[in-house]
Amino acid sequence: MAGTAEYNSMKKNELSTTADDMLPEYDFRGGVRGKYARDYGRNRNLRILDPDLLAAFPDSESVNEALRTLLRVKAAIQPLPSDR
Repeated sequence: MAGTAEYNSMKKNELSTTADDMLPEYDFRGGVRGKYARDYGRNRNLRILDPDLLAAFPDSESVNEALRTLLRVKAAIQPLPSDR
């Protein structure tokens, strides 16, 4: 087990068990709080549907299928000639 020497040298009060599942060998002393929090909002692919669309698009697959169909239709439509 990694860090066994550190684990064995810890004081008894540092090893006290709590109601959660945190094991004493988990050591977060070198961790950085919020290290990735800044990027969370920028890099997610989450989109929120309006309530009226939820019945028509119950899952990601249905949304993706509809958007791909829309792109194919858009590509197939010839632009109308301009009167200018």
